[in-house]
Order: sequence, then structure tokens, then C-alpha cells
Amino acid sequence: MKYTQKKSLEEVHSTVATANKKGFWRTLLAFLGPAYLVSVGYMDPGNWATDIAGGSKFGYTLIWVLLMSNLMALLLQSLSARLGLVQGRDLAQASQEKYPFFINFFLYILAEIAIIATDLAEILGMAIGLQLLFGLPLLIGVSITVLDTFLILLLQNYGIRKLEAFILALIAVIGIAFLIEMLIAKPEILPLVKGFIPSLPNHEALYIAIGIIGATVMPHNLYLHSSLVQTREIERTEPGIRKAIRFNFFDTTIALNLAFFVNAAILILAASVFNSNNYLEVVDISDAHKLLAPLLGSTLAPFCFAIALIAAGQSSTLTGTLAGQIVMEGYLNLRIQPWLRRIITRIFAILPAFFTIYFYGEKSTGNLLILSQVILSLQLGFAVIPLIHFVSDKLKMGVFAISSPIKILSWTTAIIIVSLNVKLVIGEMHALNQNPEINSIIVWIIYFLVACTGILLLYIALEPFIKKLKLEKTIMPHGPVLKFPDLELKKYKKIALGVDFSASDSKVINFGISQGGKEAEYLLIHVVETAGAMFFGSEVRDYETDSDQNHLDLYVKNLKEKGYAASSALGYGNPRKVIPNLTKDYSADLLILGAHGHKGLKDLLFGETVNIVRHRVNIPVLIV
Repeated sequence: MKYTQKKSLEEVHSTVATANKKGFWRTLLAFLGPAYLVSVGYMDPGNWATDIAGGSKFGYTLIWVLLMSNLMALLLQSLSARLGLVQGRDLAQASQEKYPFFINFFLYILAEIAIIATDLAEILGMAIGLQLLFGLPLLIGVSITVLDTFLILLLQNYGIRKLEAFILALIAVIGIAFLIEMLIAKPEILPLVKGFIPSLPNHEALYIAIGIIGATVMPHNLYLHSSLVQTREIERTEPGIRKAIRFNFFDTTIALNLAFFVNAAILILAASVFNSNNYLEVVDISDAHKLLAPLLGSTLAPFCFAIALIAAGQSSTLTGTLAGQIVMEGYLNLRIQPWLRRIITRIFAILPAFFTIYFYGEKSTGNLLILSQVILSLQLGFAVIPLIHFVSDKLKMGVFAISSPIKILSWTTAIIIVSLNVKLVIGEMHALNQNPEINSIIVWIIYFLVACTGILLLYIALEPFIKKLKLEKTIMPHGPVLKFPDLELKKYKKIALGVDFSASDSKVINFGISQGGKEAEYLLIHVVETAGAMFFGSEVRDYETDSDQNHLDLYVKNLKEKGYAASSALGYGNPRKVIPNLTKDYSADLLILGAHGHKGLKDLLFGETVNIVRHRVNIPVLIV
């Protein structure tokens, strides 16, 4: 099932002018912004947990993982930006156009799981930050995080540049806070430098390293970046696109290096303060905060730590909302209001946080944060592999398809990510199988889910190559030329016309009349999609229902005055079900529908209608 795609983040699409900027710095300033929104995902509270755990247990040993992750992030985010700039599609939209519906459905579910895991880390980070500053219990802090929805709504009303400025201010708070932390901690230089030499002491180090990769290279950021670059209005010429790619690379490099500084500062702080004092099991952010003052002899350090944590959680929360909107609209072509989207995502993230804290106590938050980052890492392959395929496609990317060296680096990155995840999954499944307390049925269910996930990943990786082999095996000519039967002009007697009182109605009615003339009968169908219509059906009595009926009556009156046999039918509820039913009841032999024209509340409840309706009727459907 394919949908007619809208522009990604349509309300801010191409709203920032970049043309006619004089000089390098003015041009760079116009392009700066998208990568900063992306970079906050690289310094969210989930990163803090993995960095603190890695630094406290293994000292500076895993700092090389941060550097490798940052280089991976720079490569992948650049590819994501290239996709958005060249194809004018975000990663979710490109996937929706490429893969069958059931594949896209599972990819959507996995992307949503990644966003929920991200949101879980942000919720816990915000709640912990509030507890550290104001002494609030974590359960109350978790509940308060729902309120940030209103901040998002406020910021989005001021446009993308204001949102970028707000995020940049939060990043500055985080950066200054950790600069102060570094000056107080005074880390040792030689052990720090040795930490850039790759090594993994044991399996637990691998688990934390994968968590660091998942926390750094986050799948939702790949969806986000491919959309945000489209907020810039660029010249759709080869030189114009090349300029946009170049300046977005500068934007990405600057922003991700700032994120690397923050992540490295957290790990170095944990190594120099906790590991060097033989505190090897500091996983919980709250414990890290409590230990900073006595170990460093400064009350400023824990205060900066808490402020930075709240800033990181809040900034990540804003971009997580945008990523959720992009994923839902791209894969499902379903657009709902940002506040509703935010509440749905937040509820799904709050529930595991709330119940984990309630049943296992506040000490469980550190392990829960690390688990959320491992989940993110496991989702990475399902975003990275399609991205590489899309930007390698010479047919769609043209001269902007990535070169062979970049392709090799990209696939090497993907193989590293997937290999580490496979190793982790095998290790965890072995441990699961050896645990006598876990029911064998549950184990087999997990095995089944892992196998299905593996098959899906394999399909995504091999799909272009399988398709290419099929094309190569197809030999021209394809066989004998078909003989057409005697052709006759089809005369339609009963034509159903779907109208939505938008500008497309005149086209729908004109096409209908051109097919049937004055000999045919016409039924004008409109569906009331309000919440009241959904629940009360034809019993609903509201302003919109009366207004819609009046509009239908006017349409019918105008057609009758022109000599056409016309009638109307007003439906209630979901148009994807109502339109086919009304069409069948009328015994129509042709259905004509316009392009998707829903706005406002209708978009909140329903998405694309045309492509679903055409599968539920057994007559020709003309889309205009």
C-alpha cells in the first residue's frame, strides 16, 4: 500500500531562506541549525548513564568507543542530510516508497520503540534532575514530565529558527556546566590519552560499549536530520544542492564535535572522580551527583551536574517529538496534532519508568537507562542499512549518489554496529537459556521474535541486490505481444463522487460529468469526521454536520439546475469505511475521489483515505 507523500514537517518546510546570502559566514549562518537539534540526542540522559557506567567501572578505557561512535555519527548524519537535500524525502518517507506495506509497518514499530526508548531516557533524566535540585521523589518527577508538551507547542508557534535558538541555548548550558566540571576534576592526561587505544576488557565492557554506541548514534536522529535539512529553502540545481550538502556538513561537524565534548567530559569525569577513588559500580546518575561534592570538595560541581542534566533532558525531549512526528507521517502518512503525538509517546515511555521505580525502587533507574540505550543500538541497523541503500541509489540520487570510498566506510560502520548487536544478542540469549527461573515458553517466544527481527534485517540488507538479480534475469522481449479484444467505450450510469469541500471538488465533479454526461446519475458523498460523528454516527447534531449537509444540498442544487440527475449522501465516522459502504449501497459503477484534503481536527483522527478505499470497492476508482 503506497500513499501520496506530503512534504516532511510541512509546517516548517523551506521556511528558512539560504539563497542570496553574501559571503561564507552569512551563508553558513543560514544553514546552521538542523544539526544542533540532532546533536542534543547525542548528549541526552541516556548517554550520561552509559558514560558514567563506563567511566566508573573501566576508567578511561572506553573513551575510544566515544570517538568511534562520534565518527560513525558524523558519517551517518551526513548521509541522512544528503538524502533529505537531494531526494526531498526524509528517511521514513523514502522507506515507505521503497518497501512493501508489511515491511514498512514493522519498520515503523521498531522506529517507535526506538523513540519510546529515547523518551524513557529523557523522562528519567528530567525526573532525576528535578530530584537533585528540588528533592522531588522520582515518581512525582516522572509525572511532571508530561507538562513539557506545552513548552513544545509554545516554541513551535514561533518557527524553526526560534526552536533552534532555544536548543542552542540549552546546549550552551550543558557545555559550560561540564567545562566547569572538568576544571574542578582535573583529569590525568596520560591515562586519558591511552583511552583512545581500542580495547574491551570483558563482556560487561562490550555491553556498556554497545550502550554507548546506541546512546551516541541514535536511530531517531537519522529520521530527524533528513527532515530538518528540508527546512532550508535551497536552489534545486546541481550547484545549489552541492552548496547545501557542503554547508550542512559544516553544520554537522561543528554540532557533533560539541556533543563529543559533552560525552567525553561525562566519561572523563566519572573516570577521574569515581574510578580513581575505587568507586567502580557507579551506574546511577543520582549516586554520581551525591559523590561529586565529597570527592571533589566542591558544591558547585553537583549543582552544575543537575542543571546540565535538566537541560539535556528538556532539549532531547523537544527533538524526540519532532522525530516521532516524522516517523508517523513518513511510514503511515498519518498526521496528528503534535500535542497528541507527544502525549501518546510520553505515556508509553512513562509506564515502564513508573512501574520500574514503583516495584524496584529508585535505584533501578541507572540500569533502566542503560537498557534503553542498548535497545536503541539494536534498532540502529534498521535505520542505517536502508539509509545507505537510498543514498547509493544512482537512479534517484543521480550525481549525488555516494562514492565508492564513502560506500565502503558506510557499510563498514553498518557491519560493526550489526556485528556488535549480534554478539550481544547471542550472549544475552545464552544467559536467558541458562536461567532456570524463566519459563521455557517465554524463552521460545523471545527466540521467535529475535528470528523474525533477524529475517527482517536480512531482507532489508539484501532487497536491492535481489531486485537487481530479478531484473537481470528478465530478458527482452517478454514474450508474444498480447492481442487486444475489440475495444468499446465504457458508459457509466451511476457515478459516486467523494467531496470534502476543498478546492479539489470542482475537479472531482468535472471529471465525473465528463465520464457520464447527462445520461448518468450522480451521488455526492461527504463524510463527517468529527469526534462526535465517530461516536454518535447519524445521531450527532453539531455545527459541522449541519454545515456539511448545507454544502451538499448546494452542490446538488447547482447540478440539477444544469440538467444533471444528482443526489447526496452524508456519512459519519471513518471515511475509509463509510465511503465504500455508501458506494456499494448506491450500486455505483464508478467512484471518483480527490486528493487528500483533510486539515485540522480531521487530520488528528484520520489519515490518507484514497488508497484504502480503492481496495474496499470492486469498481474502477478515478483519483483526481
